[in-house]
Amino acid sequence: MIEEVCSGLHVSVHRAYKATGLSRARHYYKSRRNDSEVIEALQNHIERHPTHGFPKTFAYLRRAGKAWNHKKVYRVYTLLRYNKRRKGKRRLPQRIKQPMTELTRINECWSIDFMSDSLASGRKFRTFNVIDDYSREVLAVEISTSLPSVRVIRILDEIASWRGKPKRIRMDNGPEFISKEFEIWCKTNGIEQVHTQPGKPTQNSLIERLNGSYRTDILDAYLFFDLDEVRLLTEEWIEEFNERRPHESLKNKTPKEWAEIGSQAFFPGRAPGKKLEDSIIKENSLL
Repeated sequence: MIEEVCSGLHVSVHRAYKATGLSRARHYYKSRRNDSEVIEALQNHIERHPTHGFPKTFAYLRRAGKAWNHKKVYRVYTLLRYNKRRKGKRRLPQRIKQPMTELTRINECWSIDFMSDSLASGRKFRTFNVIDDYSREVLAVEISTSLPSVRVIRILDEIASWRGKPKRIRMDNGPEFISKEFEIWCKTNGIEQVHTQPGKPTQNSLIERLNGSYRTDILDAYLFFDLDEVRLLTEEWIEEFNERRPHESLKNKTPKEWAEIGSQAFFPGRAPGKKLEDSIIKENSLL
């Protein structure tokens, strides 16, 4: 407006500001704010993780050694229009609460569940997901068109060979989990079966939370033409999830870091810095 007054009426800047009643200091003020580093860091992170919101993005930046406070980062975050509309919580009917016991170390409880999706050709496939409830660590995501109870048992045996057996396994009432073969395997290995009530998926909330992240980041984000593509992207996602992704419920530590804390309780004599898998293999050989 001042520029139009000065050019149209051929008056000085001083007279233009005096006539308009505005402060003349604004005419000479030049902002020294430089957000180029914040913009570059946010763009690089969002490009790699487009589904992450601000809390997760800010946690990543802090772990990378960035000292910016949340107000500065969020100001740039909104200027770049990365902030998303939040959906309101759905009101659910009252359910019978099944409190989950507090865990203090790894292998106290695993959670298992199935997911399903389809290829571009329309062919259906399933995934069998296994998570350690203490560390939130993804132990396996097996992908195939058929996952009967015999194969589920084989997958769990493979995990137990390098990590050790769990005390109990939490699951729903799927046909693979209530089969005779699976029940016999659990009794033989001294594993307690914890079944959720029918129609109560929230009683297995940890694996359901993992399923949501996996579907958002992988299954809903890509168009697959064969199972090898699904397996390759899943392996990369598991590595990211276990070793680099901070979790608010774990005090912004990764599942691998939290598992190391739990392994000290599970293997109190383990030397510092020694790999968790080596300690478990040694412990199994002694047994």
